[in-house]
Amino acid sequence: MVHTVGVDIGGTKIAVGVVSSEGELLAQMRRATPSRDPGAVVSEIAEMVAEYTERYPIAAVGVGVAGLVDGGHSQVTFAPNLRWSRVPLRQLLQEATGLPADVENDANAAAWAEYRFGAGVGTSDMIMVTVGTGVGGGVIVHGSLRRGAGGMAGEFGHLNVVVDGRSCACGRNGCWEQYASGNALVRTARDLASEQRSEAGVLLSLGDGTPEGVEGLHVTEAAQRGDRVALRAFDRVGTWLGRGLADLAALYDPEVFVIGGGVAESGDLLMRPIRETFDKELVGREHRSPIPVIAAQLGNPAGIVGAADLARVTMSENEGQGANT
Repeated sequence: MVHTVGVDIGGTKIAVGVVSSEGELLAQMRRATPSRDPGAVVSEIAEMVAEYTERYPIAAVGVGVAGLVDGGHSQVTFAPNLRWSRVPLRQLLQEATGLPADVENDANAAAWAEYRFGAGVGTSDMIMVTVGTGVGGGVIVHGSLRRGAGGMAGEFGHLNVVVDGRSCACGRNGCWEQYASGNALVRTARDLASEQRSEAGVLLSLGDGTPEGVEGLHVTEAAQRGDRVALRAFDRVGTWLGRGLADLAALYDPEVFVIGGGVAESGDLLMRPIRETFDKELVGREHRSPIPVIAAQLGNPAGIVGAADLARVTMSENEGQGANT
């Protein structure tokens, strides 16, 4: 059986795994991202891939990157955390590994993994929204990943939800992720703690006693322990997410929404307000079939699994085109 390798490149770590054609993660390793230099990152990946090629029959390498990837899934157009711009990553990887390579946006890779092997199995139209530091996502329509004409579809976090709202790193104001992400959860909790200190005892005690000392893990732990301010912060962020899903439903009418990412791992603290708001805001809800909003199943390895499987799909498509020429 031939396997593919999936790679998840982040600003601080590189995760690499061997994935079977059934989506099983057979082996995995992580290393620190060596620098912002693309050549150094590619060399690190090539070393890890070489370790696996000694133990497994590897057919291709798929990479997920937190950034914009062109429509040919070959070039990283812009990756802010890595400070990359127009990096020909597929070519660099193929030269370094001697294997066919495929490059994807990391949220697209995670969405594909959930569609093929996780929460979206059995559907043909699925939207995944990833809630982490920011908000990302992926679109599956009739069983195909929709990348857009330039490869940049699914950047849900930069939908404008508040005119002249909070400034965003993208250069615009009022983007969805400024109200519905992990960063937004922390900001909201700090603001509420400043206004309602008497109800934020647990939350403040987990940090340094000040609203400025509140971090993401503190908000989740405090909410689990019943802190009212932390619970309100989750309610606000979940409400923003539910409203955004209602807008996406008007655009795509999916069979299911899958919610993933680090913040989504808080479970019902976030999923309850998302579902309640979505059910209220969904246009034409009395006249349409319900759209389930469910949690992702694969967790952190989704990016690796999805990137590996998309590399397999691309390889098969290329082989098919070669056979027809």
